Order: sequence, then C-alpha cells, then structure tokens
Amino acid sequence: RSSWLLLAPLLTPPIPVITAPPCSLCPEGAHRFQWIRNLVPEFGISSSHVKVLSSPAEFYELLKVQIKAAKQRVVMASLYLGTGLLEQELVDCLEETLEKSLQAKGSPDLRVSILLDYTRGSRGRKNSRTMLIPLLQRFPEQVRVSLFHTPNLRGLLRLLIPERFNETIGLQHIKVYLFDDNVILSGANLSDLYFTNRQDRYVLLRDSPEIADFFTELVDAIGDVSLQLQQDDTVQMMEGMVHPYQGDKVAYCEIANRRVMEVINSARTRQELLHAKTFHGSQPGSSLLSQQGSQASGSLKPEPDTWIYPLIQMKPFGIQIDEMVTETLLTEAERDARVYLTTGYFNLTQAYMDLILGTRAEYRILLASPEVNGFFGAKGVAGAIPAAYVYIEHQFYSEVCYLQQQERVQLQEYSRAGWTFHAKGLWLYLAGSDLPCLTLIGSPNFGYRSVHRDLEAQVAIVTENKALQQQLHQEQEQLYLCSGVVSTSTFEQPNRYVKLWVKLVTPLIKNFF
Repeated sequence: RSSWLLLAPLLTPPIPVITAPPCSLCPEGAHRFQWIRNLVPEFGISSSHVKVLSSPAEFYELLKVQIKAAKQRVVMASLYLGTGLLEQELVDCLEETLEKSLQAKGSPDLRVSILLDYTRGSRGRKNSRTMLIPLLQRFPEQVRVSLFHTPNLRGLLRLLIPERFNETIGLQHIKVYLFDDNVILSGANLSDLYFTNRQDRYVLLRDSPEIADFFTELVDAIGDVSLQLQQDDTVQMMEGMVHPYQGDKVAYCEIANRRVMEVINSARTRQELLHAKTFHGSQPGSSLLSQQGSQASGSLKPEPDTWIYPLIQMKPFGIQIDEMVTETLLTEAERDARVYLTTGYFNLTQAYMDLILGTRAEYRILLASPEVNGFFGAKGVAGAIPAAYVYIEHQFYSEVCYLQQQERVQLQEYSRAGWTFHAKGLWLYLAGSDLPCLTLIGSPNFGYRSVHRDLEAQVAIVTENKALQQQLHQEQEQLYLCSGVVSTSTFEQPNRYVKLWVKLVTPLIKNFF
C-alpha cells in the first residue's frame, strides 16, 4: 500500500469533539488517551486489581495456582503448548481441576477452552495436540481445543513448504490466560523455556469480569473459525463453517472479520452504556455504585483509576486496530516525552521506523543481543536468523547516525548469561514525568509479521495511580538494567560479523520473521 494510505489514519484527528463534561473517570492525565475508546471497549478498573510479574518462575507458579482455583472457566490462547515435564504438570493441573468439577454435585460448571496455532501445535510426533488429547478423551463435554490455521497457507504452497517453514506464512500468536475473572496478559508461550529462563512480560488483572468476558468471547470467536481437535487426533471445522485452506479464502476472511468485530463492537457498546450509567448518571453518588452483582452482595467497587484497552491486530481478516493505535501513539508523543520500546525480534515496520525517526520524543529501544536471541544456536537456516537481526539493527542504527539522532533515539541490547529474551511492549513517560502513565503489553513484536501476518492482541494500560506507575517503572528498569548501549563499536565486534549471503537474503525474507 502507498505511504499516503499508511498515513491516512494519522492525518485524521484521532480525538473527536467531546461535548460531555469530563467526569471522575476522565482525569486530566488519562484523558489524552481516551480517543482509543472510539475503536475498542474501555474497561475502567482499580489499580489495586493490577499486578505486574517479573520472572518466568512467577508466571509459571501463577498459572498453576489459577488453574487449580478455577471454578467456571479456563481460557488459554497461546502459540503452542510444549511437550516437557513442566508443560505436563500444567496439563495434570487441568485434569485435576476438571476431575474435581466432574465430582461436584449436579452438572460440572468448569469449561476449558484452549486456542493454539495449527502449524506450530502440530510440529513433530509429540506435540501440543498429543499433550491435550487425553483431556479431550476424559472430559469431552468440558474441553475444547481449537487450532487456528492461517488462510494464507493453502494450495500448492501448503503442499510444498516443509514443517517449521510453513509457520512463516502466518500464526495464531495471541497469548492470554484467564481463569474465572482473572486475566494474565503476556508475550510468553506455554513452554518450559518461558517458565524458566526466557525473559518476557506478564501482567495479572484480578477480579475483572468484563475484561475476562471480552477475552473469552475473543478466543471463542477465533476458535469458531479454527479447526477443532478431535479425540482421535484428527481435526474438523464446526458445522457450516468455511474451511480456512480448502474453502473460499475471501468468504472465510469475511466471516472471521465479522465474528471478531462483533466481539469488539458489542463489548464497546456495553462499556459505553456502563460508563454513561455509572459516571454520567443523574443519580447522586451513582459513580460509587458497582453494576450488576455488587449491589446484591452489598460490596462497592473502588472507583477506577486505571483503564484497559484491548488492541487487536488481524491483518489477514482486515482488522488493524493495534497498528492504528500504536502509530497514533508514536505520532502524538510530544517533545521531551520518553518512549521505552522493547522487542525480542528487532524488525520494525517501515511505518514505525519512520515515526520513531521523524517525531520528537526520546526513544530507548531494547532488543536482544545475538546471544539471547531465541534462534541463537539453531540448526540449519534458522541459525542465521540472529545474524539477520544484527544486520537489520545495524541498518537502523546507521540511519539514526545519518540523521544525527543518536541522543534522541538510543538502542540498547539485552544480555544475560544463560537466558534468552522475548519481552515486547512499550512504556510512555509524559514530558516532565519520572513515571510511565501508559504501557502496551501482549503478543505483538512491532515487526512486519505482527502487523501483516499473525493474529495478535495486547492491551494498553493507562493509569493515574502512582503505585501502579511505580510497578510499571520498576518493570522497565529491571529489564533495561540487563542491557548495554549500542554504539558504532558494537558492530565492530567479531560476533557481529554478518556473512555476505545473509546480507543479500535478509531484504528478501525479513517480512517472514
């Protein structure tokens, strides 16, 4: 698409004319981001419900605790489920919880829905599918396993591309783990590395039924257009659903778009009504009353000081919300604002690079050094991928130097012995502030794949609460502490040598990783 089309959403003022007076839900500091609710639902919560996790071990233990405590629902979306002992322990926790539910009086209430990628989840003889089949066989009425297959991998292409390489065409990349009304957003997959020594980001949203409902509906919508795993390890589509690679591609993508947009728009309408009723209602003191079940229990919800915006990116289905919001945030970042942006795979889209180089905010970009890149030491062609990332990084750094922006745009490389790096997201510090008021956290890497090929989801968390801002600041500091600033001498080190064939091939394949 042309550069003008890319800029179209940015040339339109993102913030509409607001005629209603600002209320307690719309404070000065947070109000500048409330244009996001024109695109997606806005969930106002108390900052006391938000907990930022810092380590893979903490993430893994929380998953097990939450599974064991679940009563109504467990919904897990990930790229894949690994096949090691730690992953088996997770499956055992699910089995134990389902067994308890089955033995409870009356019909079992617990429902388990798992969404994975078809190609990644089917890799090898022992894979995500074989790990989950026992659950399907034991609890057929309570467990659903959906395997998303990109509509872009079809026909001759599907027949010719071998295993692993077929994953470059497009994936289900969303990572969300929810248990009753508790939601974990992360970039981490369900694999032993992500539970031990692969650094990522993780945030827990406690007692957030509306957010849990939204992500349950989102995973259900994608699940409905995905292949359903059967007890005999075969797969089939739901009755009447267009097949992702055998059926008509345009028809399939239209149905998928409609299902996902229904979830987004219905939640947005619900939240707007809730906002109007709760915070703009005519009844005095109505802003303190919670909706639905809280009056019955006699409890009051704390007044929101934090807002959650789910940002969805599914370019194969024509959904580009995350891209639009990210581009607008980068465009609107003012002089002296600071943006800390991190990605495990530094391969920014041209639009994001242009905005970083062309706007006025300060940028600190954290990326993986070659040794902590997830592909470091891989066999075959994949082993050259870290070198390709070095080449892309060097090109970007050269552009920064050419424009004399080294002070404003700084690259930092994460390095930690025995660890790999997979953290992605963004922290925004307004001019004059020592703490961030906004973070993006979830699955996107800000690269071509995230924008154009894969299914992605993250949340924008906007907060005016100092304690939560401090949590986010500490998370950012902890990650950046393990990094060194990139300079010209970085690329003169022997381990940064990039072979000629890698330099020649990288421009041709950079859109696939």
